Amino acid sequence: MSIKTKAAKTAKVPKFKSEAEEAEWRARNPDFIAGQFEKAGKEGRILRGLPGRGATRSVTIRLAMRDVETAQILAEKVGLPYQTYIKTVLHQALERKRKAS
Repeated sequence: MSIKTKAAKTAKVPKFKSEAEEAEWRARNPDFIAGQFEKAGKEGRILRGLPGRGATRSVTIRLAMRDVETAQILAEKVGLPYQTYIKTVLHQALERKRKAS
């Protein structure tokens, strides 16, 4: 078992009051995301760097430069391409909202 996997299994994701709080937690816990990707890869749930969800669609959106720069910094810390990191964060936020509604 790698150090990242061991750290990821012991980390628990807390409930966040804001996206900023979540981003800060993820920046302090990069091994958690890496461990989740490693686990998903071993389970065959990775599709183009994301958990397998079937077909994908190309979407173009405009983001504030500051948000893109933040995503690039956070993605580098966890060893992911920044676009993959953005897709992952967006997916997680959408899933939380979907489950809450």
